[in-house]
Amino acid sequence: MKIIINTRLIKRNGRLGQVATITGLLVLVGGMVVSFRFPTYAGLAWIALLVGFALSQIGLYFGNRWGRHPRPDELIDQDLKGLNDQYSIYHYMTPAAHLLVGPSGLWVIMPYYQTGKIIYKNGRWKQIGGGILQRYLRIFAQEGIGRPDLDAPAEAAGVNRYIKKKFPDLEVPEANVVLVFLNAKTELEVENAPILSLPVKKLKETVRKAVKEKPMSPEMIQEINLLFT
Repeated sequence: MKIIINTRLIKRNGRLGQVATITGLLVLVGGMVVSFRFPTYAGLAWIALLVGFALSQIGLYFGNRWGRHPRPDELIDQDLKGLNDQYSIYHYMTPAAHLLVGPSGLWVIMPYYQTGKIIYKNGRWKQIGGGILQRYLRIFAQEGIGRPDLDAPAEAAGVNRYIKKKFPDLEVPEANVVLVFLNAKTELEVENAPILSLPVKKLKETVRKAVKEKPMSPEMIQEINLLFT
């Protein structure tokens, strides 16, 4: 498998995450000091606390994606290791953050690192479990599950539009979307989810099985790779 990655973006965003995290912590500490030592400036202290919290969340967002090791792209590559050279994976190089191109078609891979139990029920995604500590981490040290049912189709649609715009006469199959959960301890109850959702260790197996259903020709694979490289 060929790996094409935007290392410049990763380094830049990793540094931004570090700066935002450190700055946010300093602002939070400053706000707490002001609230204790200068009660008359309580309004200023609250503003500092809000700004500090916002910066720490920005740092968390950037850090989770580009500052931690192994990063999501590294874990995806690790699981897909063994796919032949007909496959190419693009990290931060296309309209989707992670796009796999190969005989099994186009795959928009959406990585999630949330822990606990992930449930899809009655049209809603939920993250539960872990007790008080886990709830604290979800507020201050971990992103929520969000709305994968909106985020994933939007990324796939971006890929489809981009290809159709460049090759309007090329009949390229619609991109597949898969939610990949990176933490081995995460429990999934998502059988009824509208989007394929699975642990990262099952990603390669799923991609290989798809070859038998809708194989993509080598000529089309080459056209799409030329577009993105």
